[in-house]
Amino acid sequence: MDKKIISKFAIDSHLELVEAVRLRLAVLGITEEAISSPLPESTQQAEFFPQLNGEPLTGDDILRRRKIVAHLSEVSSKGNSHFEDFVEEVAYTWFNRILAIRFMEVNDYLPSGTRVLSSTEGKSEPDILVYANDLEQELGGYSKDDHKLIEAAWETQSPSTMDRLYQILFMKQIKILSKQLPQVFEPLDDYMQLLFVPSYHQGFIPELVRSIPEASFDLDNDDSHGQVQLIGWLYQYYNTDQKTKAIEQPKSHKFRGTEIASATQIFTPDWIVRYMLQNSVGKLWIKSLLAKGDSRSETEIAEHFQWQYYMPEAAQPDDVQLLIDVKDGQLSDLRPEQLTILDPSMGSGHMLVYAFDLLMQIYLDQGYSQRITATNIIQNNLFGLDLDKRATQLASFSVMMKLRHYDRRALIKGNLPKLFTVNSFGDLTTDQLELAYPEVTEKQKNAFRSAITVFTNANVTGSLTEIGNLDIAPLAGLFELNQATIASGDLSERVGQLINICQILAKKYEVVVTNPPYMGSSRMDDTLANFAKKHYPNAKADLFAMFLEHFQESVVPGGYCAMVTMQSWMFLSSFESLRQTLLAKYTISNLMHMENNVMGIAFGTAVTITRNASLTNFIGTYHQIKTSDVASGKIPSHVPIAGNRYNRTNQANFGKIAGNPISYWISPAVIAAFDAMPVSNYGKVKSGIMVNSGFLKQWYEVPAPEIIQNARQQADIKGFSWVPINSGGGYMR
Repeated sequence: MDKKIISKFAIDSHLELVEAVRLRLAVLGITEEAISSPLPESTQQAEFFPQLNGEPLTGDDILRRRKIVAHLSEVSSKGNSHFEDFVEEVAYTWFNRILAIRFMEVNDYLPSGTRVLSSTEGKSEPDILVYANDLEQELGGYSKDDHKLIEAAWETQSPSTMDRLYQILFMKQIKILSKQLPQVFEPLDDYMQLLFVPSYHQGFIPELVRSIPEASFDLDNDDSHGQVQLIGWLYQYYNTDQKTKAIEQPKSHKFRGTEIASATQIFTPDWIVRYMLQNSVGKLWIKSLLAKGDSRSETEIAEHFQWQYYMPEAAQPDDVQLLIDVKDGQLSDLRPEQLTILDPSMGSGHMLVYAFDLLMQIYLDQGYSQRITATNIIQNNLFGLDLDKRATQLASFSVMMKLRHYDRRALIKGNLPKLFTVNSFGDLTTDQLELAYPEVTEKQKNAFRSAITVFTNANVTGSLTEIGNLDIAPLAGLFELNQATIASGDLSERVGQLINICQILAKKYEVVVTNPPYMGSSRMDDTLANFAKKHYPNAKADLFAMFLEHFQESVVPGGYCAMVTMQSWMFLSSFESLRQTLLAKYTISNLMHMENNVMGIAFGTAVTITRNASLTNFIGTYHQIKTSDVASGKIPSHVPIAGNRYNRTNQANFGKIAGNPISYWISPAVIAAFDAMPVSNYGKVKSGIMVNSGFLKQWYEVPAPEIIQNARQQADIKGFSWVPINSGGGYMR
């Protein structure tokens, strides 16, 4: 996979699509500055605008334009940045859907079995255009006008007529897919047809087909690692411009919801994802096998599954091993269906997709069939949340494609992954609820109001939203009520999302795994900053630290939490209280400390895998990855890496050092030094002579004869003007 090509394609595509949407809106008389009114010669059947050069809008297009204007006016009335956000949303809608369709056509997953973006016969027109006459049933039927357009397009082969036909066929395919993959191909607002800007013969679509090899999309191509890395990198690179704009804002600028998503997107390299899941989900399953009586060692079981980054636990003191045996013994009844996994900041779904692969290994090893396993994983094992709707769409798509890979009928069965976007539900009211569910009880309405209040600021708090003592049971009961025919699909879907998100946030998991957003408190707006101070006083300095603290509580006793975060929590004084709490309540099983740029970002990071158990004197495994280990695209084949820092140590040792730094590399001799009697027991430690800087000179500023060099007492200074003084100078990092 050539990331330079992927980067250029995604960045160029973003700029192209955004500009195309902006130009299309301008042609419709809609700009950021003003919205044009129809010219006087307009009628009910035809509306004229100066920008259309005499060509009127007719029929449904008149209504579509009015819907665009109404949508922008509504958003603007709420004080939001409306126009640019709308342009970005439309552009990404086409990017997202076309990327998904490309993946599906390469793997022959499209319901029609016909390519939408490319030709299997090397023609310049996509197969959906070439075989339009044969696809009426597969695309949901044609109207008389559709038949006329197909005939006219191929008779004249006029570029504008062919483009119009392609747009109609494309939208018909989207409509079919929205029924099978509603989380990805959400039913489009009707006005989106008026803003269809991609072209099959120039720009984004042919460039996608030309520049990125089909093998990169092919799930059966082992070298590509499936679609996971490709979709993840495309998503990150597409957001490059938005991320740059957000980060380059003045330090005083506070990020709002959409900016938080753009500014904090960091794709986790595949080998790090594997390390995290093999040493959390994998470790828990290996422990359950040993508890069931498996005679193999940890290493032998890991080798059986080909988990190349798995690190067996160190030999433990007898008293610690006794505690571990008791806790691990409770895993003897653990079944694959019970291995629940949450990614609370899932991004494009990279961790969830590898979790799918790892779970597939576990199920198959227990004798399950592939098809049953794939369905079980979707229904029982995987859960995900994100602040960014676009990320949720891609994550859902990635997981569903895994399901489809193992079950050919998956897309028509209606099984959907439990992946959701956490946001505000302020658009919902109890009046709407009563219309949708006539049998709703007063208790359910009260629970509904409480839930809506809880998510008031969820556009910025996301997965960290505190649901407290919210009574979820009455909400879940809404699923069992009959819906009124007046209830729209959108309302039912929104209520369902609210209930599902509440249930996910309330649930405990065997494993939580994620790469949380990294954002310091200086970028938090008042809402998020006050939320952080109230709920996370020990972690308020950064979003990642808030995730690190919060989601330890979402793990069942004996389960694992695996996060890749900035390394700063390990050392900085601002996180000292957080370290003390984590070390007191949880046990560090593994910590992989990574130098700058190992993750492709210019600061150090760390994978921390903790167990929800307080195991005093547990010997954890700590090791280092250097920048040189991943230089020029290298990928570590195993861990630990010879020559790098590596230690197996008791986390209680960190408490012996002032500030509790996670100094895993220090030797037993250094630790012993901290066990010794402190200097303060021998006397008071003072800073020494403090002199006003106005009386200080550099050596070269004073004549040498005026300096006394070896004064032992005050009398020695007589006759000299200057006395040497040791001073460390100003503060330096």
